[in-house]
Amino acid sequence: MSVERRALLKLKQNLTDPMDRLSSWMGEDCCKWRGVGCSNKTGRVISLNLRNPFSDGLDGALHALGANSDIGGQLPRSLGMLCNLQSLKLSINKVSGEITDFVNSLSRCSNSSLERLDLGYNNFTGNLPTSLGHLKNLRYLKLWYNFFQSSIPESIGNLTSLEEFYLANNQMGGAIPESFGKLSSLVALEFSGNIWEGVITEAHFNKLLSLKEVSMRVDQSNMPLVFNISSDWIPPFKLKYLSISSCQLGPKFPTWLRNQTGLSVLGLTGAGISDTIPDWFFRSDLLLDDLDLSNNQLSGRVPSSLRFTKRGILNLSGNLFEGPFPLWSSNISGLYLNDNAFSGPIPHDIGEVMPLLEDVHIYMNSLTGSIPLSIGNLSHLTTLVISDNHFSGVVPDVWNSLSEVYIVDMSNNSLSGAVPRSIGSLSTLRFLILSNNKFSGKLPSLENCTGLKSLDLGDNEFSGHVPAWIGESILSLWILRMSSNSFTGNIPSRLCRLSNLHILDLSNNDLVGHIPPCVGNLSGLKISEATDSDTEFLYQGELEVVSKGRVLEYDTILYLVNSLDLSNNKLSREMPVELTSLIMLGTLNLSMNQLTGMIPEKIGDLKSIETLDLSLNKLWGSIPQSMVSLTFMTHLNLSHNNLSGKIPTSNQFNSLIDPSIYQGNAGLCGDPLPTACRDNEETPHVPSEDGEDGDDKSEKVWLIIITAVGFILGFWVVFGSMVINKTWRYAYFRFLDRMNYAILDFASATKKCLCRRSADQA
Repeated sequence: MSVERRALLKLKQNLTDPMDRLSSWMGEDCCKWRGVGCSNKTGRVISLNLRNPFSDGLDGALHALGANSDIGGQLPRSLGMLCNLQSLKLSINKVSGEITDFVNSLSRCSNSSLERLDLGYNNFTGNLPTSLGHLKNLRYLKLWYNFFQSSIPESIGNLTSLEEFYLANNQMGGAIPESFGKLSSLVALEFSGNIWEGVITEAHFNKLLSLKEVSMRVDQSNMPLVFNISSDWIPPFKLKYLSISSCQLGPKFPTWLRNQTGLSVLGLTGAGISDTIPDWFFRSDLLLDDLDLSNNQLSGRVPSSLRFTKRGILNLSGNLFEGPFPLWSSNISGLYLNDNAFSGPIPHDIGEVMPLLEDVHIYMNSLTGSIPLSIGNLSHLTTLVISDNHFSGVVPDVWNSLSEVYIVDMSNNSLSGAVPRSIGSLSTLRFLILSNNKFSGKLPSLENCTGLKSLDLGDNEFSGHVPAWIGESILSLWILRMSSNSFTGNIPSRLCRLSNLHILDLSNNDLVGHIPPCVGNLSGLKISEATDSDTEFLYQGELEVVSKGRVLEYDTILYLVNSLDLSNNKLSREMPVELTSLIMLGTLNLSMNQLTGMIPEKIGDLKSIETLDLSLNKLWGSIPQSMVSLTFMTHLNLSHNNLSGKIPTSNQFNSLIDPSIYQGNAGLCGDPLPTACRDNEETPHVPSEDGEDGDDKSEKVWLIIITAVGFILGFWVVFGSMVINKTWRYAYFRFLDRMNYAILDFASATKKCLCRRSADQA
């Protein structure tokens, strides 16, 4: 007993325990210590449970009390002295280092009793030791979500009692040894999220009589793990769960699934299958919870005979399926048919035939017709993504009955008419994407949609003013895109209250007035990055952003884009200096407006800017020298303004050598323009931060203006009066004649006086 006590105290010494979870580990009787279990018969330590108690009960879940609940440190070799240990649970902590010394020590026990080893969700590294195969009583081995490397040791085949083997989400690689096929008691296998390679054959499975669950995903795109299994092979097991992803399973649909009549979950995604689904599969009478055949090259038509359990999921996305939209089991809740070649209309009775639908993703097909009224019967609907089809007609006004809708994406169709007012009743709505259609009229009030993250109305025919209520009620907006419509009026200053905004696009409208100085309040364009809580709701849709001189399409990294586009409007007055406080802005496009004044000297504060387009305005003055500090800038356009002076030549300006980005500014000189600068024409120096240089320049400009105005007024007061009045003109010239004679007489008299004085002195 003293040996076990010393081993546990050594473990405590090696671990960090910020919440004192091991505070009870004191005294002589270690069986009374928290997490330590002893045998009632022998008094020996048989279990050690240091699993994080502050998780929500699921492996890998977020901790309710944060990272401070995590035990850290490393496992000492002495822990292997607990030869009677049957169960060791350390999951959901931050224990690190290798396990080799501990396993080697434990394997030296004459007959290790260890049945359960749970080290999942930690920071363990290194290889799996060969001695792992000596723990022959192991039944449950959970090593997932760590940083284990290298390959599985050949000795793994000795664990003939092993029932569950979880190795997912590590950095394991290499070939899976054939000795794996000796694990005759294995029931569940989870190997996803590694970089396996080599070939899988029948030998890996021939003795796995008890196998029920298999999950294997390779984290590489070139499918280095190949299944080379004969078409007439009959597996010795009956699977309930099979998920194989990013492995070379095809090109034929695997015929060895023919006798797997107990399957409830089948996933063959990205498996290189370029075939049709065979008839025997549809006749197999499977009752499925989940069927996922996405991202292959499956073709042909899909029968509607598949059976599903309640709230089943069907995913056929990313294939070559064609034909009309099929209606499947009334139990389906998730329907993913996107990226195929389905055609024809959505069945008018879809809401009656499939009433449990929650997620409908049918984008990127060739579907036509209108949106059926029966979608109003889908009371559980949460996501409706029908973009990139050929739908037309008006959107039915049925949204009052859809109280759980989270995403509506109808972009890239030919839908027309007004947006129904009932969409504004969707208080759960987070993403409303209506771009690239023919919607017209005024936008209905969305003031009840207070949780909206993205509102994309671009490329339609909307009219009226930009609604001020957007900045009053939808303060959670990340993306506001209203480009290429017919919006008029001013930019409402209330939009400046959208502190979470990362993309604001009002380009290609008929907006007038000035850019509100309060744009500097858009703090979403000032923070360095999005937090997890900010991005957890982001719908990975697609959005076109004008950046780097061209239209770019963003999807999975959309939350990283920071863009402000007000181009092609009728905005006037000066660029507000407050724009320069948006230090995380990546794209600023103010081109094709009527902006005047000088480019703000502090524009160099936009350290993250990649695209800056100020072309086709009426800006004057020099290019601020501070712009040389914009070292991330890859696209610049200052053409067709009234700029003057020497073009800067440092940093990024050495690579911005296309003359067209400066053309149309008659006063600019220096490379890359053909107009050379005069010797005394230098680039203006960087102004001091207190703004004195700017004040001096302003004073000089005003002095010149006042002097010029005074001269003009004085000139026209005198000469203008003579032009108008003939009498005054004659009097003025007579006065000049008299003054002329008087001056000559005075000069002659002075000369004579001086001559007489000189003669007298002589």
